[in-house]
Amino acid sequence: MSADRDDDLLIAVALTRFSVQFEDVDPELAEHAWQLAADRLLEYDVGPEEAVNDLL
Repeated sequence: MSADRDDDLLIAVALTRFSVQFEDVDPELAEHAWQLAADRLLEYDVGPEEAVNDLL
């Protein structure tokens, strides 16, 4: 796995976690974070759970 892919997947996981944690505090920001994460995951055709497993 390339370092760039690892970095992108790690960022996507962090953005996903952020979106979940801040959903009640700032739904608009949480949605934006989720969209950024989804864009990165789509680039590699993986889902959030798959991204975590790929990083292990």
